[in-house]
Amino acid sequence: MSAIKLSICIPTYNRRDYLRTALEQFAGYAFSFPYEIVISDNASTDDTTQLVEEFIGKGLPIHYHRRAENGGAGPNIFNAYLQAVGQYVMLHADDDFLVASGIEEAIAYLDANDDVVACHAPWYLYDEVQDRDVSLFYQVEQDTKFPRQNFVELFQFMYDNHVFPEIGIYRATALRTAWLPRELCFWAFSCLAHYLDQGAVAFLQKPFYRSVTVSKVAPTRQQAGIDDVMTGWDMYRGGLEYFLHIAAVRGKLNTSEEACAVYDQMCKIFTMTRMSVAVRFWVARHDYLKAYEIYTRMAMGGFGEHPEVIELRKLFPVMVALQTLAYLLNSASGVSHLVLSDIDDPDYIATLLREVGLGEEIAIVSKPSALDASLIGTSALFSTTAAGRDSFITQGYRSNFIFIESELAQYTLI
Repeated sequence: MSAIKLSICIPTYNRRDYLRTALEQFAGYAFSFPYEIVISDNASTDDTTQLVEEFIGKGLPIHYHRRAENGGAGPNIFNAYLQAVGQYVMLHADDDFLVASGIEEAIAYLDANDDVVACHAPWYLYDEVQDRDVSLFYQVEQDTKFPRQNFVELFQFMYDNHVFPEIGIYRATALRTAWLPRELCFWAFSCLAHYLDQGAVAFLQKPFYRSVTVSKVAPTRQQAGIDDVMTGWDMYRGGLEYFLHIAAVRGKLNTSEEACAVYDQMCKIFTMTRMSVAVRFWVARHDYLKAYEIYTRMAMGGFGEHPEVIELRKLFPVMVALQTLAYLLNSASGVSHLVLSDIDDPDYIATLLREVGLGEEIAIVSKPSALDASLIGTSALFSTTAAGRDSFITQGYRSNFIFIESELAQYTLI
């Protein structure tokens, strides 16, 4: 029996600077129990190995395992788990931090509750530059334990609180058989079903994890998990349906036609809520084409008036038109200039066009008279009205490179 109470598993790949920041935090944790840091290196080509050796030399209880080749994120996580020898195991991203007091309480809770095989908690979204917790990713009003195979109540809990059970500490004996490769059904929901099938699952009120959203290493970096939020809503729904499937097979779920319709609607609402967040994130990235595509699905699902999108959708007609224009011109060869015609505020429109991705190699000209006549043959023209189209063609503009705002926006329907 290992004397190690907790294995903290950190998969990494070519993230030396982030890993250094994460490991530096351990000096201030001072846990009351023996623990290990299991680092699985996915064959990094930077000096991750030297960095790890440095921290081993400083006395951190690191067990370092370097894979022979990069097999992707999934195998790297599995390797970390397989190498862990602690009584309890948790996953730690190489750019995040722990909340030591929360870890202590979670371990004490697990020690006092032998029936609990997985202990979850909400986590902080943390701004490292400002050194502050920005918000909590979901909330739990009080410590709550769900007995083994109590799928229905746990599903309702996740639905009511929009819970994503991504941060957890697991009993190693359960982890070995519960953590299975699942890609099309979101792993956090599918693995949760496996844990609950084996024993009780708890959701604690106090966080024990900080997800760094703004890092001192690279303040503008993109979190890997954000991509899932922006594109993975069908995977989230798949995870919920997987959870319900396990419940049904175990005979813990009413599978009548009426009951299945209710659960289907709950999965739909949960997914639509995630999609509304994706719309907001795509708009923040100035990608209105993707935001509008998601909105159309929300609208057909009955969520076109969702609070997250009701204001954003006002932007779609103009911004989708401008981004479509930018997309088309970036795709075309031989276009040197874009001429703006009949535009009230050409400087503002030019700024928006750059914002939505118009290449810098295409110069923007504020009005037709400002363009040298010799450049007309390699120029496109954008106008708010089709009235002057024939005149522009007569001047030498190519007809298929004359873009009218109403035509670009005609299929952006709200």
